[in-house]
Amino acid sequence: MPSLTFLGAARTVTGSKHLLNIDGRRILFDCGLFQGLKELRQRNWSQLSVPPASIDAVVLTHAHIDHSGWLPRLIAQGFKGQVHCTEGTADICKLVLPDAAHIQEEDAKFANKRGYSKHHPALPLYTKEDAAEALSRLATKPFRQKFSIAPGIDAEFINAGHLLGSAYVHVTGAVGAGILFGGDLGRYGRPVLPDPSPGVETDVLLVESTYGDRIHPVDDDGEALAQIVADTYQRRGKLIIPAFAIGRVEELLYWLFRLEDQKRVPVMPIYVDSPMAIKGIDYYQSHAKDLDPGTEFVGRHFPRFTATASAQDSKDLVQNDDPAIIIASSGMATGGRVVHHLFAGLGDPRNTVLFVGFQAAGTRGRVMIEGARHVKMYGQDVPVKARIAKINGMSSHADAGEIIKWMRTFPLAPKVTFLVHGEPPAQEALKTRIEKELSWNVEIPSHGQTVDLPL
Repeated sequence: MPSLTFLGAARTVTGSKHLLNIDGRRILFDCGLFQGLKELRQRNWSQLSVPPASIDAVVLTHAHIDHSGWLPRLIAQGFKGQVHCTEGTADICKLVLPDAAHIQEEDAKFANKRGYSKHHPALPLYTKEDAAEALSRLATKPFRQKFSIAPGIDAEFINAGHLLGSAYVHVTGAVGAGILFGGDLGRYGRPVLPDPSPGVETDVLLVESTYGDRIHPVDDDGEALAQIVADTYQRRGKLIIPAFAIGRVEELLYWLFRLEDQKRVPVMPIYVDSPMAIKGIDYYQSHAKDLDPGTEFVGRHFPRFTATASAQDSKDLVQNDDPAIIIASSGMATGGRVVHHLFAGLGDPRNTVLFVGFQAAGTRGRVMIEGARHVKMYGQDVPVKARIAKINGMSSHADAGEIIKWMRTFPLAPKVTFLVHGEPPAQEALKTRIEKELSWNVEIPSHGQTVDLPL
């Protein structure tokens, strides 16, 4: 009987990995990096429950690091097959995987220099060479076109509206009406990306539950962002925005330019301090056919923002005390250039740190929005005197109401729906709501659990 093993994103929002065993084949859907709490991050160093060499193929729903970032490690441990994804996902992986490797190598080097690692020497999880090998395995497929994963097993990518190239993966063939691996689900009526495509007939559904216990604020036409910009400008401070380099930066620029055009905010210098984000803007432009009609994005030389490409330019920006809006990754403040901005700017009450996406448990971002007065950076306790703000309406994850709305587009109820990529309170709340409103059969798998599939 076909089975599914949940190797990540089970009762947590990170490390997505779902292993399908069918007809003697093993196919891994998503290969994400664990982030956040130490006990989760430690899983990145653990062996899979099956030898990587025994996995026939990997299929990615999208390129966010918690869905793709463990690929280099999987390949370094012996995986020999192809990695199937959309063209947009492949382009974004070209940015995020080498960047993740670089950050890990730099963090290990810095830890060795400062001597704050418990491991001697500190080693990166994987190297830039491992990331390059992972990229060489990517095999791209267009949306809504079936392709073979393994003999007798087909798949099709369906737009998920969450990120450039993001998809649901509908697996058919020797699996009845199929299995739909939901990945992350996008939102309705948001700028830049199209709405999620309707559901399809399937026996088994996996769907995220990140915001399964809440509803995003009603669209305020950018008013909350406008107030934060104006307040920071009045205090002559910096607005530091930790942002996911791909997807969130594009939406931030959309809103900042719109607010400027409508003269609803004072004009401040805008810096995009992330080489990956700068390249990502170019990729969004090159995939205009996959975006909302009429969406236009600007290249790196557009005069309305400054692309901070070099490390020296970034260091100069950290030292510059003039009021500015600085967008830098990573989105949960776990690494990257934004940490240098926070290290230098958190102690200044003129500044504002604005979070515009989900902050996983154990991340610096989560700690700060929960009111911590000190955060640990580079082995030091840094005082938090800057204003800490959060805007939930800019999330690229569907809320509970949007998940239900999407489920109502399915022609038939799946035989079983598994809630993944969510923390337990959100999952329990969403399970209750789905059962009450739709009368669907819902299960919440545990990490490492294997279930037989009703196919």
